[in-house]
Amino acid sequence: MGIADWPTSERPREKLIQHGAKALSDAELLAIFLRTGRPGLSAVGLARELLSHFGGLRPLLEADLTSFCAHLGLGPAKYAQLQAVLEMGRRHLWERLQRGDALGSPEDTRRFLSARLRDYPHEVFACLFLDNRHRVITFEELFRGTIDAASVYPREVVKRALTLNAAAIIIAHNHPSGVAEPSSADRALTRRLQEALQLVDIRLLDHFVVGDGPPVSFAERGLL
Repeated sequence: MGIADWPTSERPREKLIQHGAKALSDAELLAIFLRTGRPGLSAVGLARELLSHFGGLRPLLEADLTSFCAHLGLGPAKYAQLQAVLEMGRRHLWERLQRGDALGSPEDTRRFLSARLRDYPHEVFACLFLDNRHRVITFEELFRGTIDAASVYPREVVKRALTLNAAAIIIAHNHPSGVAEPSSADRALTRRLQEALQLVDIRLLDHFVVGDGPPVSFAERGLL
């Protein structure tokens, strides 16, 4: 039985319109993206098969072109569509931080940083530079590799903040292991950066560590 033969209330597209995207399962959301299945298998059936094969939604979304297209029912066109959807999501999150008002919801910041940094296979150190009203000036990835007190240079962070005329910054880095718990090196780095920024009257508002779950905030932990 194809999806067109299902009761209207059970069809993913109609269900989304009636109840919102959050009401759908991963397979139902993926089925809307796929639009069609393959002979003998509905779009939802194909979606479930893909989630099982890749081990979940995230591994599927992170699959490279070769791995993605190796599965029956997928191809370069679908891969290109998926990458476009993911990039639109990242840009949407960035625009939410650039509305011209002071940096608002901490959750918007968390979602943006997670979308930008979570999936890197290596550590990346990044900064959100803010003006004196805490409006976003720009976001930049400054260092890559093993992030610790030795590989992140406070003078370079300070230099970039001064160049951008930033009054405050939020720093972030990812843990490729997926465990967002701050390490002793993370704490030492934060202290060094905070001290360096204070010398030029720039506030360090927060340091987020990005892993598989919600990013951990140093400010919320009382570590700043």
